Amino acid sequence: MEDDQAQPPDSLLPYDEWHEEALRHVMLRALQYAAANGLPGGHHFYLTFRTGAPSVVIPARLKAQYPDEMTIVLQHQFWDMQVDETAGMLSVGLSFGGVPSTLRIPLSAIIAFADPFVRTGMRFSSDAAAAEYTADEEIAEQEAPQPDAGAEAETPDGTPAEAPQVVSLDAFRRRSPKE
Repeated sequence: MEDDQAQPPDSLLPYDEWHEEALRHVMLRALQYAAANGLPGGHHFYLTFRTGAPSVVIPARLKAQYPDEMTIVLQHQFWDMQVDETAGMLSVGLSFGGVPSTLRIPLSAIIAFADPFVRTGMRFSSDAAAAEYTADEEIAEQEAPQPDAGAEAETPDGTPAEAPQVVSLDAFRRRSPKE
């Protein structure tokens, strides 16, 4: 009789990679839908991305303020959102401190996606993110992510958008079977 406590063997199939690829595809479909149709009802997205990843284009002041990662909220006030699946790029207009800006974010730089309206969220890894990963970041991930204060969207005319809601993403994290 085999020991019930035995660890399963290491997989010879890359299930973790396939799982992440499938989740990234779900995020891609949601972004494409929002780009084509807008966000229906109460849906809104939190996107966390590595600001230092190759091909990320954000204003210098935002890069200085958020040198490692940044969370943006796509809810009421964003414009010209485009998703180029072939190039693997998201482009979106947002206003920061009353200054309109266009952000270009490679999809591979996105490390978290959430739609709190339906309690859906996912975290991603990437080769670049894994190379930069430190114990300090692991501790920070244990805390509930919040949108960056400077990332609150405003209307193009400079009036503040509706206040964002802070949502803990802990409910969306994968848990080990022992928890």
